Amino acid sequence: MWEPNSRYPDPAVQVLHDDFNKYRLALASVEQLYTGCRWSEGPVWFGDGRYLLWSDIPNNRILKWEEETGAVSVFRKPSDFANGNTRDRQGRLVTCEHGARRVTRTEYDGSITVIMDGFEGKRLNSPNDVVVAPDGAIWFTDPVFGILGYYEGYKAEPEMAAAVWRVDPSTGKASMVADDVLGPNGLAFSPDGSKLYVVASRANPREIRVFNVIDGKKLANNRLFIDAGPGSPDGFRVDIDGNLWCGWGMGDPELDGVRIFNPQGVPIGHVRLPERCANLCFGGRQRNRLFMAASHGLYSLYVNTQGVAGG
Repeated sequence: MWEPNSRYPDPAVQVLHDDFNKYRLALASVEQLYTGCRWSEGPVWFGDGRYLLWSDIPNNRILKWEEETGAVSVFRKPSDFANGNTRDRQGRLVTCEHGARRVTRTEYDGSITVIMDGFEGKRLNSPNDVVVAPDGAIWFTDPVFGILGYYEGYKAEPEMAAAVWRVDPSTGKASMVADDVLGPNGLAFSPDGSKLYVVASRANPREIRVFNVIDGKKLANNRLFIDAGPGSPDGFRVDIDGNLWCGWGMGDPELDGVRIFNPQGVPIGHVRLPERCANLCFGGRQRNRLFMAASHGLYSLYVNTQGVAGG
């Protein structure tokens, strides 16, 4: 049960390494913005409208939280069991859908364009998380989680290997860029776009892998970046200093929340939540407000850094 902290600094914002002190605001605390989801996922910030969208996958809906009033409403239902969301370089919503097994773009007039739903006659599995590169290319992960049953999609047999995909911004042509990540899940670029981090959620223990990005189009040198140990990374985002802010949890309740790693992969901080955090994003006027989609709820925390633009 959620009980907000009434004193500063908030003990839920934990310093694990001195490097984290510069990012922790002494007069900011974790806030619960909403509860009532079955599985919160995929938050994305719309600064031009001052609102946040996020997915409630089993309830087959996308919800909307308004910064000005705190009101929560249904943005889209059914959502085709939407999971990860982001915005493209033109500000349009890009969504991974388990139900229709596709990645879509919501146009300015509200119509939906299919970006990708298959390759060479075979259907995608269940697109999970998505990011847009500086050049406008859409990168997403396609594990099988959404087709394993009828809770987060529709049960089906996979037709392709679980993989990471890139869709070219000029031609719309899709290419598989990695099929050597066990259960590819959350993904994010380093601030300069030279590295791509990907969660391997079927590794035991879970891992975050890192690749070199070659010419903005290919990946090379798949290697271990973070061994999660008893933790469970899911979705994550990167700040302007290259730190990874990772949805975290599983098993020990002390692990629930957000674990922060510096660019060398050292854990430097932790934001404790009463629920496992699946995914997060930076938002607010200055991109210094962390929004955390965690199990049944949505939480936020102001921090002394900013999310990478477009991330």
